[in-house]
Amino acid sequence: MSFRAPSPRPFQGRHLLLGTTLLALGAGLSAARAAPADTAPATAAHPARQTKPAARPAATPAPAAEQIISTARRTRSEQSVGHVEMQRILPGINPVKALEILPGVVFENADPWGNNEQNSSLFIHGFNQNQLGFTLDGVPLGDQAYGNFNGLTPQRAAISEVIGAASVATGAGALGTDSTSNLGGTLQFQTQDPAHRAGGQLAQTFGSWSTFRTFARVDTGDFGNGNSAYVAWARQDARAWDFAGHQGGNQVNAKFVHQGEHDRITSFFDWSDKIEPNEDGIVQPQGGSLYKRPFIYPNLQEAIKYYNNSAAYNAAGLNYRNYYSAAQRQDFLAYTTWSHDFSSNLHWDNQIYYHHDLGEGVVAGPITAAGLPTLFGAYFPNDTASQLSQVFGGTGMATRTTEYWDNRGGLTSTLHYRLGHHNIELGGWYERNNNTQARRWYPFSATDPTTPYDRQQNPLIHQYTNYFYTNSWVTHLQDSWQVSKHFALNAGFKSELVYTNGTLPVAGLPGSLSPKTAVTVPGGTIAAVRPFLPAFGALWNITPNEEWFANIQENMRSFQDAGYGNATPWGVTSQQAFDNFREYGKPETAWTYETGLRTNRALSFGPLTHLSGQLEYYHVHFSNRLLAVSSSPNLASIVGSATILTNVGSVTTDGMDFSFTAQFGPHFSFYNALSYNKSVYNDNYSNGTAIVPTAGKNVAGVPDWTEKFVASTDWGAFNAQFIGDVIGKRYTTFTNDLHAGSYALFSLNAGYTIHGIPHVRGLKLQGNITNLTNTRGWSTLSIGNASGQYTAYPIAPRMYFLTVSAQF
Repeated sequence: MSFRAPSPRPFQGRHLLLGTTLLALGAGLSAARAAPADTAPATAAHPARQTKPAARPAATPAPAAEQIISTARRTRSEQSVGHVEMQRILPGINPVKALEILPGVVFENADPWGNNEQNSSLFIHGFNQNQLGFTLDGVPLGDQAYGNFNGLTPQRAAISEVIGAASVATGAGALGTDSTSNLGGTLQFQTQDPAHRAGGQLAQTFGSWSTFRTFARVDTGDFGNGNSAYVAWARQDARAWDFAGHQGGNQVNAKFVHQGEHDRITSFFDWSDKIEPNEDGIVQPQGGSLYKRPFIYPNLQEAIKYYNNSAAYNAAGLNYRNYYSAAQRQDFLAYTTWSHDFSSNLHWDNQIYYHHDLGEGVVAGPITAAGLPTLFGAYFPNDTASQLSQVFGGTGMATRTTEYWDNRGGLTSTLHYRLGHHNIELGGWYERNNNTQARRWYPFSATDPTTPYDRQQNPLIHQYTNYFYTNSWVTHLQDSWQVSKHFALNAGFKSELVYTNGTLPVAGLPGSLSPKTAVTVPGGTIAAVRPFLPAFGALWNITPNEEWFANIQENMRSFQDAGYGNATPWGVTSQQAFDNFREYGKPETAWTYETGLRTNRALSFGPLTHLSGQLEYYHVHFSNRLLAVSSSPNLASIVGSATILTNVGSVTTDGMDFSFTAQFGPHFSFYNALSYNKSVYNDNYSNGTAIVPTAGKNVAGVPDWTEKFVASTDWGAFNAQFIGDVIGKRYTTFTNDLHAGSYALFSLNAGYTIHGIPHVRGLKLQGNITNLTNTRGWSTLSIGNASGQYTAYPIAPRMYFLTVSAQF
């Protein structure tokens, strides 16, 4: 298939072309139906509205042309990365990491795929990942907390290779987005529909650090009455780059679609069983020139010598080496949607879903680390240090777990009614979430040592367990009014009613927490309720090639269903404090204002043949920011210290995003995204003993400037890209007394597709190099105390990958 430059066109389609056209290897995405100016993005769960039933796609899809970046025609900023581009960046990539090439998106991870959840961070317009909304085919994925309590990450919800598109609304998401955490934007992921032609795909990736990733997919094709399905499987195994542990696991997806004349039924299933060894961060500035902090596993005898009063262990201080640490996660996710056309003007979408998670965060390390003697002394008050060592197995080590069980299910229902020039949307979402978190300690014996891949049994200490029961009721009503041929308005509101009951069936013993006076809290029920959260938007087609958009929206974030050590009401350490917050506490809210211009036009300016782009300005006022203020700010402890849940005031954010794609004839294009963000704390706060001077300081972890680019060339069977990601200086403490320096990461990919092989529709070879210049720097930052200390995670070194894939 030859490459063609995009032809000039007005703003009539759903997306604005912002990248080169690519050859898609794999099942093509289903055709999207034409949408009003500000309806929700078309997904399997919520397809865009139409005026008459859509025609069936061709029975035998050819390899599809696909865009690198697409920009939706919305009253807000919303951009997408397609399937082909995600897999070109790196086969098997976390789809959230693929979005980091978009303006305003700052994603950090110490893993080239972006899969390690413990050291993952995401900022969009000043908000972090716990303050954004995430959905897969309309199914809510929760707030992405590492301590799992109400969802799962996109890479565990679906195999990377079956993700059809990933989109982000950087300012505020659609009213119909099923999330109670999206103070800021939303990230939506769509899985591919089954192909209408029977066939299959097979891909194998080899690479640095013994990477071995296998992906296989079988499509049934159409098998009568509008039915089609596929089953996909992926397995990944790769050695961690700084120690002898392995990451990865198995994942299975299945999808079924029935497309009738007036009805569409979709069912999807995901099973994921993954283990990700964690990367330990470097506590700064104590780390000095230390860049990585590798685990000792599997060298057991070396670990025993290290922990038993060795000079190296004593000199390491807070940067001592653990034996191992890992995140173990097993998930089952399933949904069924039913969409029905009553008429050309009335459409009804319904979805029911269920998610079960069984997870464990595990770390094995010394029993003498900061704070642990205090904890163990509460449970074994009469034992000396040497006796405690014997109690825990005689190695000087113990195994600690945080264990998670999550069962949640829900349903959504949305009516879409077209009345003249009005598109009215009325929807509701209900979810019941039951989750449990437990902290337990296990002995570590030299004759029966644990590993990062084991589920622990028979705890020596059952420190605490929290139960949470949450009922979420969310409704929305919106009218999109096409005032004239070139001008549209939309207005609406949503209501959020979230009721959480947290209890403590197992409480930590007095003295087992830090400080010794802290106790865990019996808890109770707290509601986060906002019956009216308004949204207003406008869209004006200034010319056939330029448009102006504007959006104003208020959002609320409900309280996290988590306990001790978290910024939640159930994390405080007295019942009196809990009751006081229940009566007077307020959930976090934010007003988002955004406006901008888009352009998309053909040119004849020397080699420049097409230019498209978007310029956006945004302003955010974030109120009632909640912070878990440490009651022992100068105490570094693996146990953690008791926290005071504090309303630390508001944050003001102003920023601009500018992105464009320049096309130079049929073979070359250059995409660039430049972003500026200024997020500032408006208030000082008290940590219980002193005033912390944060007013006027920059929000920690958020860079002021980011620059991304993708230089592409395409010659039919051959394609290549050079990608850059520049992150500016980030402050690492609330008081801005420390910072992490800027850095630039570059990557390279190139692929060649061979046609004409009997029984093979396409055989593709693709090479990838990540961190091309082997840059050293800090990726994710863990903002700890108010000043003087933070934790930083290293950037993964340069790595090489080769992928061989075939479509049958």
